[in-house]
Amino acid sequence: MNNEQDNFTDKRKTILIMGINSFIGSNLVEFFKKDYRVVGTFFKKNPATQGILCLPCDVLEKEQVQLVLYALKPDVVLYCVGLTGLKDCNDLPNRCDALNSAGLFNVAEMAPRYGARVMYFSSHFVFAGMNKNYIEMDNPDVITNYGKAQASAEFYLQKSSLNYLIFRCGKLYGRGVSPTKNTFFELLQKNLKNNQSANYDNYVHQGFLDVYYLGLMVKMCIDKNISNRLIHFTSQDIVTYYEFAKLYCEIFNQSDGLINTGKWFFPISKGANIEKLEEHLYYKLDLLNVESLLKIKMPTVRESLEFTFKRFQGNKQVTNAVTNKGDGVSFV
Repeated sequence: MNNEQDNFTDKRKTILIMGINSFIGSNLVEFFKKDYRVVGTFFKKNPATQGILCLPCDVLEKEQVQLVLYALKPDVVLYCVGLTGLKDCNDLPNRCDALNSAGLFNVAEMAPRYGARVMYFSSHFVFAGMNKNYIEMDNPDVITNYGKAQASAEFYLQKSSLNYLIFRCGKLYGRGVSPTKNTFFELLQKNLKNNQSANYDNYVHQGFLDVYYLGLMVKMCIDKNISNRLIHFTSQDIVTYYEFAKLYCEIFNQSDGLINTGKWFFPISKGANIEKLEEHLYYKLDLLNVESLLKIKMPTVRESLEFTFKRFQGNKQVTNAVTNKGDGVSFV
């Protein structure tokens, strides 16, 4: 029996990754394929993912979304479609809104018919970047097109869906699958490998986590059957791209002489309230609720990079330090 036929007889939970070619989608498929029956959708290019059934789907076409859900009957839908670059979203506002929110609306409308839980990956850019701890109950105060589309998606799910989970994430880093569009992390590695100096932004402060931590977090929520929540997901501390790059060099045993401080363009959307904005922006998400809910301790940026170093050296398992109290876990 071939792999696709095996997938249809698999008795494990079915995870549908919509946007399997995306950065998050491509990483989550690697994380989940050993524990779940993983299937996916793509828009134009069929990914060469061995053993994974993938179907074409345009999330903006409701009929296509319905056909995919009917055919695959997933237990969980991970919505990984979207335009995520701040500049791209600023330059293409209609495309940003379509992929980051309108497509999700179609999925969220159809998924309940098949008993599927929808998981959406939002970001801290639903906030303006004030120097404070943002909690889950804070109202979005967006200043970017990207954040505006994500805030709209969050609001829709919370008001219209009875089976959802929202992960409001800090900056996720790692390696993607696109041969033409490198992630920030890949560009950093490439510059250092090619002995090229580069300027890194030192004005936007945010949390950074290896994308594999997201896989572990999602798995915990699936196994615990957690639903109808908005969960903050980021590191304990916040740093700039410049500070992250310097820390990367320290942990990966690279010289930081090529790392220069700079200020990247930050695209603020038209009509945004910027009266109280300072030169530095701070995206600090409060983690008290998620740590209490899942009995975990989120890692620092340093701890995340130390894990990344081990992962790229061949250790692909997250090391969990389990306490004697319940199922408490520390990410290390």
